[in-house]
Amino acid sequence: MNITFKELNSEKELKELSLLAHRIWNDHYPSIIGQKQVDYMLEMMYSIESLKEQIYNNDNIFVCAYYRDEMVGFISYSSSGELDYTIHKLYVNTKIHRKGIGRELVRQVFDKVKYKTIRLTVNRKNFKAVNFYFRIGFIIEEVKDIDIGNGFFMNDFVMLKVNPDA
Repeated sequence: MNITFKELNSEKELKELSLLAHRIWNDHYPSIIGQKQVDYMLEMMYSIESLKEQIYNNDNIFVCAYYRDEMVGFISYSSSGELDYTIHKLYVNTKIHRKGIGRELVRQVFDKVKYKTIRLTVNRKNFKAVNFYFRIGFIIEEVKDIDIGNGFFMNDFVMLKVNPDA
């Protein structure tokens, strides 16, 4: 599978990312958090306005994976301190999981930044994702419930990867 990677940098790509996120979330998350919370979180995190805010005001970097000129996944990350980074999002089209795309998206971050630690949050019931992060060297640092408003919570693990060479 010939995958290419590119940093997000156009309005067209923002729209494509938003549509992909909606497909992935509606395929994967209703059984975990329910459709009402999915709809709420999609509007909160994946509207064009929200994506622009994340990129232009919060310095999040989005790297997208393409297969045959179609966006099939993405990762976003930002610096959270000297040599410390946070992965905010990592999603791959559910129809092509287990092809190494998620691992390669993470590698795009690891290869680009000099890091001491990388953290992320993942829903505790998202067993596929939790196990994926274990396989690539993350550990559970903390259990956290985050109130996101409207009566909804993110029931997450905070996961950590430490660079032993930093």
